[in-house]
Amino acid sequence: MKSKLVRIFSAISLALLVLIGVYNQQLIQLFHTIRLFNSDVIVHNFSHIPDLVQTKVIKPTGPVNTFDHSPKALPATFDYYGDSKNTQDWLTATNTTALLVVKGNDITFEQYYQGTGEFDHRISWSMAKSFLSALFGIAVEDGLIPDLNVPVTDYVPQLIGSGYEGVSIKNVLQMSSGIYFNEDYGDFFSDINRLGRIMALGGSFDDFAASLTSHKTPGTEMHYVSIDTHVVGMVLRAATGKRIEQYFADKLWSKLGTESEAIYITDSTGEPMVLGGLNIITRDYARMGKLYRDNGVLNGEQLVPLSWIEDSLNNNEPHLKAERRADNSVKFGYGYQWWIPLDADQEFLAIGIYGQYIYVNKKLDVVIVKNSADTNFMANGYESKVIAVEAFRAIAKSLN
Repeated sequence: MKSKLVRIFSAISLALLVLIGVYNQQLIQLFHTIRLFNSDVIVHNFSHIPDLVQTKVIKPTGPVNTFDHSPKALPATFDYYGDSKNTQDWLTATNTTALLVVKGNDITFEQYYQGTGEFDHRISWSMAKSFLSALFGIAVEDGLIPDLNVPVTDYVPQLIGSGYEGVSIKNVLQMSSGIYFNEDYGDFFSDINRLGRIMALGGSFDDFAASLTSHKTPGTEMHYVSIDTHVVGMVLRAATGKRIEQYFADKLWSKLGTESEAIYITDSTGEPMVLGGLNIITRDYARMGKLYRDNGVLNGEQLVPLSWIEDSLNNNEPHLKAERRADNSVKFGYGYQWWIPLDADQEFLAIGIYGQYIYVNKKLDVVIVKNSADTNFMANGYESKVIAVEAFRAIAKSLN
């Protein structure tokens, strides 16, 4: 009997060892995914995502588009609707890891915090959406996507039968698809966290998108659905006949004059996480902001069509407008994967969860990048976004 138990135990142990061997990478990724936002590791994780999950690397090519330097101090305080806030206290409270300010072509302020460095590849989260929008606009200009009002299923038949059937490309670009999606990062069972587990354990983002259902009439309500951006990427792949990373390299990264690699998180099929999986250095985020500030032109070449940039920032439809709600909270406006703040004066932003920002002020010729690990980002109805905009405005005005 004893020898039989030993044989059974040995067999079970062997089976467990085999399973661990087969699924070791997935288990490691799941462990890191579960702890990704823990306060004791979040700063390190947000600068080292490529060490934790599957990725694809896009190398920089061509000469670097260099910045000049003209150092200026940040304003000591900024006004937030009559309340004077200390700039340094704000940077500390929001767990800032990098702040970069560009006026014209001059870096006026560049500082890295909490042990992070200038060549850390920092996670974009949803700032990646604005990069994908640029690629999409290039494809539109090239005539590959001539009509944004056609259904996404004209390009991606895989989505027939899902909540995306009959939804126009434009509605998906504007986060007005009507898809049901729970974006609560604090809810273990939310859709966004289910997507994270697919990233960790394996699976297809395409299949995930095809599993979603609708709960609103498309084009009537702006409801932030991160997987909408993945669907935009599916349309882009179908229209161009190229993988995202190839089109990204050909049309943007090889022309932007970047210093370092772009590193995309991927699912287990190798498909880039275009909705938030881009990892680049802070100065390269600034180069993207500068390109949009300068109407899509770099060194005399029109990289992103001006008409697309203008359309991307057009939020004239009622459900897309910035507004102050009855409870005094602020809703930002939305365009083609770019945010427009309340009372914008030629200003717009790329924003990522936990305090990632590319702030563009065309009127004052300023770009500001802020990388953060702000675990309070979602508190008080995302009031942190509104405070950040007022800080950015004060910094930009101080450079005049």
